[in-house]
Amino acid sequence: MSKNLFDLSGRVALVTGASRGIGEATARLLAQHGAHVIVSSRKQEACDEVAASIREEGGDASAFACHVGAMEQITAIFEHVRATHGRLDILVNNAATNPYFGHILDTDLGAYTKTADVNIRGYFFMSIEAGKLMRDNGGGAIVNVASINGVSPGNMQAIYSITKGAVINMTKAFAKECAQHNIRCNALLPGLTRTKFASALFENEDVRKGVMTSIPMQRHAEPEEMAGTIIYLASDASSYATGTCVNVDGGLLA
Repeated sequence: MSKNLFDLSGRVALVTGASRGIGEATARLLAQHGAHVIVSSRKQEACDEVAASIREEGGDASAFACHVGAMEQITAIFEHVRATHGRLDILVNNAATNPYFGHILDTDLGAYTKTADVNIRGYFFMSIEAGKLMRDNGGGAIVNVASINGVSPGNMQAIYSITKGAVINMTKAFAKECAQHNIRCNALLPGLTRTKFASALFENEDVRKGVMTSIPMQRHAEPEEMAGTIIYLASDASSYATGTCVNVDGGLLA
């Protein structure tokens, strides 16, 4: 084991939803710790910008667009990973969607389908394809970005919360069945974090105040405060951790 348990030199990492927010912060930190990072999100131009910025800072990064809600794009990105790198050591499933904010009884089929396709099916098949590569190359680490909403459903966020509950159980299922292949699977459960993704919460003052009063630390998080936990779960520092779901929520669930 490396003396520096957080040293990721020589490892290949794929981060979805990496053009902004928690995904971008994670991609940058992975690169700072020595990994080659494949920056992925729906738009190639946005991926290129982040990857170029990482390289300008001395890191090692490339870009490949992938919408994880589209099965053919999942196939394409893993064909690229196999052809270009021949291996994958770290997968961070971070890309997610939350198109509907409203009462559960008003959820329509479109919102349900879009949310489930990205947040459940996308995570599931990204993990399967990554797991196959990891199995063939001696192991690896999968980190799923879930949410504290998967433990305690967010108000007016029913379908999103349901899918994040599924991600928590998915994490445990992959951990159990893939441990024999030296593949670890863990999850980060972020609390309120200032990202464009969470803008609906910040723009609704009543909702924001309601959430803030329930957070013992009395503040929201920044994306960089989530990236550190992901580095821990992706590195040798957590070598005996699998099936673990880490709350990073300012104490809210406590």
